[in-house]
Amino acid sequence: MLVHVCCAHCAAYTINHWREQRYDVSAFWYNPNIHPYTEHERRLEAMKALAGQLDFPLIVSEDYEMVDYFRRVVGHEGERCRYCFQMRLSRTAQVARERDFGAFTTTLLISPHQKHELIHEIGTGIAEEMDIEFLYADLRKRYSDSRRLTKPLELYRQQYCGCVYSEWERYANIKIE
Repeated sequence: MLVHVCCAHCAAYTINHWREQRYDVSAFWYNPNIHPYTEHERRLEAMKALAGQLDFPLIVSEDYEMVDYFRRVVGHEGERCRYCFQMRLSRTAQVARERDFGAFTTTLLISPHQKHELIHEIGTGIAEEMDIEFLYADLRKRYSDSRRLTKPLELYRQQYCGCVYSEWERYANIKIE
């Protein structure tokens, strides 16, 4: 299976979970939503370190596509997660099909801060459209376990979801509608 990964801290438990389910797991890094670029790169470096520590293959998309991300969400800031999930899960499914993986999923499913129903809806829709299986598991109760796994590794840990809107919401203590 191919697992879309967004950060090392969400990936640690998620990768182990799917391995325990007897899947041969590879990870895929594609996150044009993460801003600024230096934040994107810090998270990618942490993901590479985790891949080395946990010994799993990491496929890194060469495309950052920041401009495409903003073109999709501008004017739809309150619905930005829908556009973001669609963009990242579609690319993950595409790569999974191209590389003969039987299924795909995402580490977003471990975060208590993500919209699980929306992720499930989008993942299932993409799976039907692309004729590949989307695996859903509600791993939110294991979020702290993932953090405990990565803490001794001293990996970079981000303070916001990834996009500039989420950073603004966190530090300005507001909610974009």
